[in-house]
Amino acid sequence: MIKEYLETLGQQAAAAKGRLQGLTAKQKNHALEQAAKALVDNQDMLLAANEKDYHNAKEAGMNEGLLDRLKLTPARIASMAEGLSQIAALPDPIGEIMESFDRPNGLHIHKVRVPMGVIGIIYEARPNVTADAFGLCFKTGNAVILKGGKDAFYSNQAVTEVIQAALRSEQIPEHAIQLIANNDREVTTAFMRLKAYVDVLIPRGGAGLIRSVVENSTIPVIETGTGNCHIYIDEAADPEKVIPIILNAKTQRIGVCNACESLVVHRKAADKVLPALGRALQEKQVEIRGDEGVLLQIPGAKAATEEDYGKEYLDLIISAKTVDSVEEAIAHINRYHTGHSDAILTENKEHADKFLREVDSACVYVNASTRFTDGFEFGFGAEIGISTQKLHARGPMGLRELTTYKYQIIGNGQVRK
Repeated sequence: MIKEYLETLGQQAAAAKGRLQGLTAKQKNHALEQAAKALVDNQDMLLAANEKDYHNAKEAGMNEGLLDRLKLTPARIASMAEGLSQIAALPDPIGEIMESFDRPNGLHIHKVRVPMGVIGIIYEARPNVTADAFGLCFKTGNAVILKGGKDAFYSNQAVTEVIQAALRSEQIPEHAIQLIANNDREVTTAFMRLKAYVDVLIPRGGAGLIRSVVENSTIPVIETGTGNCHIYIDEAADPEKVIPIILNAKTQRIGVCNACESLVVHRKAADKVLPALGRALQEKQVEIRGDEGVLLQIPGAKAATEEDYGKEYLDLIISAKTVDSVEEAIAHINRYHTGHSDAILTENKEHADKFLREVDSACVYVNASTRFTDGFEFGFGAEIGISTQKLHARGPMGLRELTTYKYQIIGNGQVRK
């Protein structure tokens, strides 16, 4: 039964992708605008569905960070719609000639950007991902099959139904987006092996989900990573910048992968910045777990364990470590981070440049919050996830990261000798 169900979805996606790849940029953009309008027009339906999920999750004891990820509001629905409109406004990468060259035998060769085909996405309690994934995949001519988490089941269904209705109104195959409406783990495992129909699989969620997909999928995987993001306060940091940046990075939204989870502080800056920073964090109910240098400066801080330095909390908790040099800070970060986003706060250009060169992360910042690691903030319209791997894509994955290429070779009767 499971196999037949998934094969039906795969066949429908395969049929849809052929139609999608024949659409013009104008047709795709108009459909995206209609889908954006439909999300706003159906706001009450989406909020009602989300309220069911939110209530169930709260009753089940979901923590505040994940509840925040799950929650839809009118503003967040408007942001989802704006993301689709931004995608519509971006240049269509499909058909772009990436490179052209001529061979001595007269063959003319083009390297052309093309869709991947059918993209599968497995994700957790983030209903906004449903719209983002559709927009990016649709603009690039890809059909998408989604497997959301059970916590956002009703929300994901509602968003999918609204988008499918918008596509039908434009005489575009509704199977451009499909949601697996079954929360059985066996279905998720079987989906990871639907290689006959799915060209690439993208997991988006916690460490456990990502590890499960990487270890069990027979489909090529683009790995999106967890976010143990670090901010290093250098001895040359401007104290006026420290508190606003760190409060934003840690407390604006605690349940997101680009939130700061770990601080690294130069000992010469500790007495200048840590007392005030500690008070500011504690006023926001953040629990600080630090080493001896941190405990000396911040009353009420708790002793950190080795595990704390490598942990993505997704909660009002932050680790902190004191170091003697920028080199020690970089070594600590490269040991404990997840390769997502890390920042240095400094007015020393030499230290900033060294940090940018040597910290091995997808996104590295100087004097800015890690919260900017986001497709919307990068001008991509939305993102399919933040890739922490190094093959094919790295960092926020927008339109170009959902394409591949092929070679088109134009001849005039040539034969190989």
